[in-house]
Amino acid sequence: QVQLVESGGGLVQPGGSLRLSCAVVGVTLDYYAIGWFRQAPGKEREGVSCISSSDGATRYADSVKGRFAISRDNEKSIVYLQMNSLKYEDTAVYYCAARDGYYSDSVYRYDYWGQGTQVTVSS
Repeated sequence: QVQLVESGGGLVQPGGSLRLSCAVVGVTLDYYAIGWFRQAPGKEREGVSCISSSDGATRYADSVKGRFAISRDNEKSIVYLQMNSLKYEDTAVYYCAARDGYYSDSVYRYDYWGQGTQVTVSS
């Protein structure tokens, strides 16, 4: 059974940094593309970043380009999302998701989801 567990969320001031982790249990991470998504109150869940299973290709939403970085450690079965220069509008619950296939920024293409971790950017 595939399980994804996010961690690393918290309260941070604008301009600060956080690193989210997504631990993947029950499968060999090598074969799965991973996406990070977020959902703010009253808004739809949106794609933030994703990373392929094969060549490590990455994709970012325009709103986070240059500030966020996704990476994966297949040996540890963890995917990271380094978030720098955080803004108020980055406040949301962040989810990681996995799919056995090519990476995608669509919520509909992912089969497995974590429970989410709250990120709050506030002064």
